[in-house]
Amino acid sequence: MDQMDQMDQMDHGAQLGTGSAGIDAVALLLRLVLLFGSAVVAGVGLLRPLVGAVGRRLTVVVAALAGISAVLAIVSILTVGANVVGAVVHAALAVAIAGLLPKPGAARWPAAALVVLVVIETALGSSGIDFAVDTVFVAGATVWLGITALSLGVAPQEWRGSSLRLGPLAITLGGLLVLAGGTQLALSGIGFDRRLYGSAFGVALLAILVLALVATVVAAVPRADPGRTYRFGAAAIAIGFLAWSALAAIPKPPELPVPGVPLLASVSVADQDVPVLVSPQRPGRNLVHVPATAGEVSVAVEGGQAVRATARPGAEGSWAEVDLPDGRSDLVLTKDDSPAKVEVDAGTAEGAASAAGSDGPECAAAALGGLLNNRRTLLTACPSDALSDDDADALRKLVGFLAERRAPVIDLVADETARGAAAAKVVREAAARKNIPVAPGQSPDGALVVVSGWDLGYRTMRDAATAQREKPAYGYGLYAAPWLLHGPIVNLVASSSIPLRFDPREQLAVSYAVTVGNGFGGESPSVAGFRNWLGDQWRSVSGEVQIFASAQVNAMPMYPNEPHPPGMVMARDYRGQWVPEGTVVPVSVPLKS
Repeated sequence: MDQMDQMDQMDHGAQLGTGSAGIDAVALLLRLVLLFGSAVVAGVGLLRPLVGAVGRRLTVVVAALAGISAVLAIVSILTVGANVVGAVVHAALAVAIAGLLPKPGAARWPAAALVVLVVIETALGSSGIDFAVDTVFVAGATVWLGITALSLGVAPQEWRGSSLRLGPLAITLGGLLVLAGGTQLALSGIGFDRRLYGSAFGVALLAILVLALVATVVAAVPRADPGRTYRFGAAAIAIGFLAWSALAAIPKPPELPVPGVPLLASVSVADQDVPVLVSPQRPGRNLVHVPATAGEVSVAVEGGQAVRATARPGAEGSWAEVDLPDGRSDLVLTKDDSPAKVEVDAGTAEGAASAAGSDGPECAAAALGGLLNNRRTLLTACPSDALSDDDADALRKLVGFLAERRAPVIDLVADETARGAAAAKVVREAAARKNIPVAPGQSPDGALVVVSGWDLGYRTMRDAATAQREKPAYGYGLYAAPWLLHGPIVNLVASSSIPLRFDPREQLAVSYAVTVGNGFGGESPSVAGFRNWLGDQWRSVSGEVQIFASAQVNAMPMYPNEPHPPGMVMARDYRGQWVPEGTVVPVSVPLKS
């Protein structure tokens, strides 16, 4: 499983036509001119031993292209942060080829090195089959461009050796370029859906394949002068090479929205990349979620009334309720009068009713966990729709823990969801076996046990914190169901306890917390999201139930400019925390009953 590799990734390319990660036009132009000029120079140098004397015009052209390539290589250090050693070597090789052009045998060695460097620079970190495909295309295009340039500067009879047959070589090169273009299209994952013609990345891929086919067809036409074959196909090869070189700088379009699968995207709005979560992506009421870092955002179906995204009890960030029509449509996010679009596809089937209600944020957080690990599954049910066997067992053992502490009464708070009703029943039955009364309302002499969803859980913890500030209350502690381990809820009180089957301080739990923070604007993790992120690997972290205490670390709040003792750590927002500015630690041994 690649959670650590995916920690800084997410499927957040903007939808068609909106590219969140914009293309730097100047940097792209610099890249294209540099690589194209270098490919021509390298091709000429590589094939130089195959011809006799070259004309002055070709010598001047190669020298000019080499000079431009060398200058741009150095400029790239200052403008786009190119590797200094690589850029200097690139410039030196280009100049060396131009200088050694009169010496056929000597020019091919720096040319071969420059071809390798151009392949590496074009691939931009690709490996495996991607790098092999890059090598085939760049090398093939370089040879074609080199023969084209040489055929303009030397007479046909100047080609040395009868072993090189330019005609068959052109067909072979064209076939290799078609194969490389087709393989790249297959590896892209775009296939033949609308992204192929609706995104810059797809258009570039399509252009590469079509132009390679054109060059191959041209090569198949017999000619007395084989050099003309290369000249006729040169435009197609040149444009195809430029498109290939641009691929690494063009944002790859995201997966197409799938009806019923919550959508995770990103848009560039008001000069800020904003992650967006749409759940459940079905006709009717949907929740559109953006992180707190997005600021004030409004959302609307294109052509409809805008709705401002606001806070929801128990959840982080901002949420807007939007009614989606059947089929495809565009959501318009607006910030500071700057709009951006997100393409959605709701289909026609009904979605889970609880996905957009008061328990919708927890449902969306669960879906987010799966999406951050590339799990794009239909949302057919939400966590509040049923009580899992693991959670039921954790609640029974929580009651047993309270019985060992001799809690005189349990103040139980549940909601009317299927999970809430089942959880309340489990607690009551377990309490009856332990002879602990369950109070229908607040009982400050006992323990507060909350088994509701995020909304009611938030309001209950808020009221409990108020009660504890006014007078002694809940002397046996505040306890929350496992699914309520979420920053906005547990941070309302100084300390609360949760029965958990995993340790939030362990590597996988911390990795997930970092992944959520990186992937969704600093968002805090949730238990349901963690389960979906892990998938089948959840069994590896689901152990014996222990009681964990969530406590705020910043017990002595101070004003930002207030003096504090030397060495005192003031920053509390550590990466990988499950509770912002807090900690979660075990306070019991594994519970057996």
